[in-house]
Amino acid sequence: MAANDASDTPEAVQARLVELRIEHRDLDEAIDRLTLAPSEDQLMLRRLKKRKLLIKDRITQLERMLDPDPDEYA
Repeated sequence: MAANDASDTPEAVQARLVELRIEHRDLDEAIDRLTLAPSEDQLMLRRLKKRKLLIKDRITQLERMLDPDPDEYA
């Protein structure tokens, strides 16, 4: 997908949202597994958490593209 999602159709944005939500869920499961084994790589855990936050931010951006809140800037 192009870096400029503003030119994408709502269907393309919706499809990207689905992909990101799946990746976010998968990261959540991986993080849960790593936290159960504290001897595991803490650097990997931090990287997964950072990636999960980035994905969540991107999901929020795409959701706003699909359904902007007109009262947000009032």
